[in-house]
Amino acid sequence: MAGRNRMPRHAMNDGRRGYPSEGPYARPPMPRPPHPAMLEEELEIQHVEMRSLLGENRRLAEDRMALQRELGVAKEELHRMNLAITDIRAEQEVHSRELIERGLKLEADLRATEPLKNEVIHLRAEVLKLNNLRQDLTEQVQNLKQELTRSQSDNQQIPSLKAEIDGVYLELVRARTAFDYEKKGNIELMEQRQAMEKNLVSMAREVEKLRADVSSGHSRPWGAGGTYGMKHSSPEGGFPASYGDGYGVHLGAADKGPLYGTGSGSWGGLEKPRIARR
Repeated sequence: MAGRNRMPRHAMNDGRRGYPSEGPYARPPMPRPPHPAMLEEELEIQHVEMRSLLGENRRLAEDRMALQRELGVAKEELHRMNLAITDIRAEQEVHSRELIERGLKLEADLRATEPLKNEVIHLRAEVLKLNNLRQDLTEQVQNLKQELTRSQSDNQQIPSLKAEIDGVYLELVRARTAFDYEKKGNIELMEQRQAMEKNLVSMAREVEKLRADVSSGHSRPWGAGGTYGMKHSSPEGGFPASYGDGYGVHLGAADKGPLYGTGSGSWGGLEKPRIARR
């Protein structure tokens, strides 16, 4: 706007700024004075530009003052931050030293816990063994529980079994009593049998003697009625009773009873208690 209605300074020089034109020396023509209206308009334009420049200068000055204030605040904040950074660095150094010391202590503790690691491995193996043993014991407990259940079911049958055992025991007692009685009876029978065998042997000997006497007596004369009229043990006969005094019987006497004592009566007395025991 300031250059409006103006001619450029180098318009008359044809591109030769500040140098005289070539050719013969000639006096330049006098410039025509500008119109007052144009001068006033140019002055007004310049005043407006000056006002705008002043406003811009004021704004720039205010901005500069604000920036200076902000710069001061920033410098103070930077100073505080530097102080805080210094404190933080010091704290970090202290903390890092503590961490380093802790790390060294932990390394020493880890070196000291190497035997503990071996012990932990051993304890883990023991724990596995104990777990296996616990499983085995659990299975055994289950088996024992099953056996206990069976035993309880068997125990419920104990009263009947006890009654049966009592009955068997009574039968055994009866059988033992009967066996003892039979044994005593057999012992008595054996004794009687032995006595009878002895009697038979002695009787056989006497019979042999009697036969010898009879054979020797055939040559001796018989008396009247010696054979048919007298009994063998009578005093009239010629032969005395050989076996009457020893065994309570007389040979040849049919009316005196059986040969060995009471005969069947004694055997019947022995048989009756045996039949009763059976």
